[in-house]
Amino acid sequence: MDVIIGLEVHAQMNKLKSKLFCSCPTSYHKSPPNTHVCPVCLGMPGAMPVVNREAIKAGIKVALAMNAKILPMIVFDRKNYFYPDLPKNFQISQYDHPLAVGGYVTIESDGKEKKITLKRIHIEEDPGKLSYKGSITTASYSLIDYNRSGMPLLEIVTEPVISSPKEARIFLNKLRMVLEYLDVFDGELEGAMRVDANISIAGGARVEIKNISSFKGVEKALNYEILRQKNLIKRGKAVVRETRHFDESQEITVSLRSKEEEQDYRYFPEPDLPVIYTVELVKEVEGTLPEMPEEKRERLKREYGISDNYAKVLILDLKMTEFFEKVAKIVDPKLAVTWVVDVLRGELNYRDWTFYDCFKVLSPEEFANLLKLFIEERITEKGVVEVIRTKLDKGGGIEEIIAEKGLFAIPKSEIEKFCKEAIEENPKAVQDYYSGKKQALNFLVGQVMKKTRGRADPEETAKIIARILG
Repeated sequence: MDVIIGLEVHAQMNKLKSKLFCSCPTSYHKSPPNTHVCPVCLGMPGAMPVVNREAIKAGIKVALAMNAKILPMIVFDRKNYFYPDLPKNFQISQYDHPLAVGGYVTIESDGKEKKITLKRIHIEEDPGKLSYKGSITTASYSLIDYNRSGMPLLEIVTEPVISSPKEARIFLNKLRMVLEYLDVFDGELEGAMRVDANISIAGGARVEIKNISSFKGVEKALNYEILRQKNLIKRGKAVVRETRHFDESQEITVSLRSKEEEQDYRYFPEPDLPVIYTVELVKEVEGTLPEMPEEKRERLKREYGISDNYAKVLILDLKMTEFFEKVAKIVDPKLAVTWVVDVLRGELNYRDWTFYDCFKVLSPEEFANLLKLFIEERITEKGVVEVIRTKLDKGGGIEEIIAEKGLFAIPKSEIEKFCKEAIEENPKAVQDYYSGKKQALNFLVGQVMKKTRGRADPEETAKIIARILG
């Protein structure tokens, strides 16, 4: 059965200083409920909205980066519906005259490139936030926080060209990366990106899953919905067109209501806001686009001589790229990239940290100095890993950690002395080695590691023992 998926992505332009139609600050995420509000974003009678010019420019920047056609005239509309988190009983959005139409985002899935074509990009205000005690299906009441009300949102709508939940997740990761490169969006903030997913099977009825708050959640919700719809079809039942909610605690979708048609929203132009002509705004924005992911990928390969695979990983995270480039200015880039991407990134992932967190604990300069000690053979590879783990978990200075844990490497001449001792003390292992038993060499290396309390490099030790034994 063919799966057809289209996404409506709501991305907060939370790097802007003020909300879309008022001067309330956007930095509400750690504030008490209902403290970043005013008569405009609370929908008080007589309060008049004023368009945030910087929000329009930020939206144009995104549209240009996604190869979309920016319309010469944009109009804000009232989208009428009743919900407790919408204080005006309508949302200021865009309908007939959105910011842009068309465009695409290129993704790589299963080793092949695919263009996810876009239908439209428009700007709208965010509603407030409903909080439930427990899940939406079991809570006896909900609380409303209007701090989010009026936040500038970009709604990016794809064509129904996504063919699997995995592909949806890959697209969302790429979209987040593009938005962060454009510096209009911080994906680390709660509620920064929310997704409505539309899904149907083999041309059946379309079901919408509302307000999924994580990329993993999107993949899980779509997988569940595919299974649910297939089971209905197998039992000879019709898939009903409806709106459903993804319950993250149970990892299921639950029915909310029948799916609204566009006419149900009774769109009409917002009478309190003027028509906006975009030609001059586009001229202001053109030429200000930063280095985008694919451009950065090519530059990293060219400038640092690293492989395409490493460059592809680095561009996934701006902070990781920044960290690498600072380290690569101090030590050999090819050495730096293996330690940053393979080792440090792995340690951060294990702790569920980002490179943003890493900067607070381990600076690129400290990391480069640690690698210098490794290059100078003053610390082993195993010792470097131990320092990284201790630094991330407990902090402290690099050389202090090395001294405290006795990680400074032993000179090769001393290692050779310990190797000779191990050989003399273990004639049985030597005999096994000569008879072709490979584990005998590992045993002798282990004896040297004991003598040096792990400060000898295992590979180097094995080479020395093999050379002595001939």
